[in-house]
Amino acid sequence: MQELTHYIDGAHVKGTSGRFADVMNPATGEVQAKVPLASASELAHAVDIAAKAQPAWAATNPQRRARVLMKFVTLLNRDMDKLAEALSREHGKTLPDAAGDVQRGLEVVEYCIGAPHLLKGEYTDSAGPGIDMYSMRQALGVTAGITPFNFPAMIPMWMFAPAIACGNAFILKPSERDPSVPLMLAELMEEAGLPKGILQVVNGDKEAVDAILYHDVIQSIGFVGSTPIAEYIYATGCANGKRVQCFGGAKNHMIVMPDADMDQAADALVGAGYGAAGERCMAISVAVPVGDETADRLIEKLVPRIEKLKVGPYTAGNDVDYGPVVTGAAKANIERLVQTGIDQGAELVVDGRDFKLQGYEEGYFVGPHLFDRATKDMDIYKQEIFGPVLTTVRAQTYEEAIGLAMDHEYGNGTAIFTRDGDTARDFANRINIGMVGINVPIPVPLAYHTFGGWKKSVFGDLNQHGPDAFKFYTRTKTVTARWPSGIKEGGEFSIPVME
Repeated sequence: MQELTHYIDGAHVKGTSGRFADVMNPATGEVQAKVPLASASELAHAVDIAAKAQPAWAATNPQRRARVLMKFVTLLNRDMDKLAEALSREHGKTLPDAAGDVQRGLEVVEYCIGAPHLLKGEYTDSAGPGIDMYSMRQALGVTAGITPFNFPAMIPMWMFAPAIACGNAFILKPSERDPSVPLMLAELMEEAGLPKGILQVVNGDKEAVDAILYHDVIQSIGFVGSTPIAEYIYATGCANGKRVQCFGGAKNHMIVMPDADMDQAADALVGAGYGAAGERCMAISVAVPVGDETADRLIEKLVPRIEKLKVGPYTAGNDVDYGPVVTGAAKANIERLVQTGIDQGAELVVDGRDFKLQGYEEGYFVGPHLFDRATKDMDIYKQEIFGPVLTTVRAQTYEEAIGLAMDHEYGNGTAIFTRDGDTARDFANRINIGMVGINVPIPVPLAYHTFGGWKKSVFGDLNQHGPDAFKFYTRTKTVTARWPSGIKEGGEFSIPVME
């Protein structure tokens, strides 16, 4: 049995708490490793080391910090296959999808190579008589990130790349379900030239999370996960004086207008709804066709596509469409919600409940499901299922369709498929959701824009990656400078004003 480690001060360190979590193989249901769960004292030890290393890193020229990231990109490309295989083995994703996980993180690292430009402040000369003013962006100190199981490469890089580019040290608490890739990323960062102690990986559960929330040296916390945990981390972290950004659950709607290309819409829904077994916060889980004729045509296109989906382990080849969900508990919850949908009156058009994969009966595979004629009061509509389940809610008008998305408590992503520019423009302007796709089913912004939802999908006022990341991981300091020339004799006791 492999025993995983923490990564502290440039070395793999065994856990000392005596507590471990099982790391499963989702395809077989077998335990393949154990990961240590850190105590509060272990977390504090990692923070102490990071705090000692951080000032010298912050004092390093931004261009030299960027060169470490440049080398890191080279190493990521070198080890892409190795990283993807490790990710698939623990998470269950197909190999192409796992490589995409790494690639989307790599793209944020590439953006952060521009740190020397992104960290520039502002300058005003002669703001007053003999007075110049300038602002600078400075590192926070020790920062932390708590990342989810569904993107064990991408989301850690979304957090630690900008944090480190800004001159911070970073404590990464990855998901205990698939911790190997975060450990590999820390190794590669140090191979790229990052000083020891700047990127620490501390595995753990709620005890480690609470230790992060209450440690007075940690200045900021990033989180991605479920909305209840996001609310807890945001409220607790802010109460302890930290800068916090938390990204929570989602229920992403895709509106299909009568004029849409129905083949294009169906292909988009199948990829966005069932890719990665639906375990994406940007998955489309609700299709909203406008009009019964549109709905009938859409269902007719969807059914054969869904029935042809190939479900299997990543070892079965690159033609597998999706793999298992991450745990037995996740599978059980998906199956529970599917039954709830049936009980509450939705029509199960594609029934994946009896799906079995020969030779992998103990794995966490879930067959694809398609519901039609669901209503907004049903649990399958209100709750995030996080599985290969697509729910169709029929709307009779465009206004009814857009109202469904706008009234839902989550506001992560949405999409509309239409050939009408006026409709698309109205949708983009009116919708109260953070990321919008127009004939694009998964509207995840590229690295040089920012990622973030609205409503109960986000807690905090700055998004991930893009320009917002450099704002989140720095403080602005403004300096007003006046040199001896022209200074009047004696003190001034009235507040200075412009003359």
